Amino acid sequence: MLKFKHAIVRTPSQTLVDGLTSVNFGKPDYQKALQQHHEYIKALQQCAVEVTILPPNEQFPDSVFVEDTALCTPHCAIITRPGAKSRLKEIEIIESAITQFYPNNVERILAPGNVEAGDIMMVGTHYYIGLSARTNHEGATQMIAILNKYGLTGSIITLDKVLHLKTGLSYLEKNNLLAAGEFITKAEFSHLNIIEIPEEESYAANCIWVNGNVIMPSGYPLTKAKIVALGYQVIEVDTSEYRKIDGGVSCMSLRF
Repeated sequence: MLKFKHAIVRTPSQTLVDGLTSVNFGKPDYQKALQQHHEYIKALQQCAVEVTILPPNEQFPDSVFVEDTALCTPHCAIITRPGAKSRLKEIEIIESAITQFYPNNVERILAPGNVEAGDIMMVGTHYYIGLSARTNHEGATQMIAILNKYGLTGSIITLDKVLHLKTGLSYLEKNNLLAAGEFITKAEFSHLNIIEIPEEESYAANCIWVNGNVIMPSGYPLTKAKIVALGYQVIEVDTSEYRKIDGGVSCMSLRF
């Protein structure tokens, strides 16, 4: 049975307020974002994972979203190559933390490949990789080749509207998939138990399963009720300041 032992997070920098965004919800309140990040760490700790907290880095406003910089599998870690130009060098400040946990098994995506791991969803030993504005075909192909090297598999999913693959869906183990928008009817996921998230709560499709618990954004009662009905323990966290810069629950940690 899958069990996560570790999580890596990074304290948000004050430049967070200048993070990339595609929405018009205003700039994040930095102090509120710090408090929300603290509560997020507590939620992870409630799920019995050891949390490594990296220091803030003022050079990279989006560096709190550590998930995009690496894919951590049970057998290897893969340093990605983010497609957003302003985030490309974030891989230089995550590498030492990754190497600490994977001393002999760190792989890398190389140019001209681009991958942000927010575009990758693990289902057992298979990894779905979304083609997006941040992840290109070359990067996805490299990722699949590396996964194959370690006995894992991958496949490519096309995206029509969302920023990242996991913007619109989350795998909760036990064959259960939260899905919103374009993912509700994707043929590639038809073998899974699709839990449909209504359009008005589509932000809540981005949740994380951590050792039998589901950490989800607060304020989405319909989605929460559906997850609770499946038998999961739900932990809600306020991510309002991160939503303003296109961030969700999964973006803020690496879990392995």
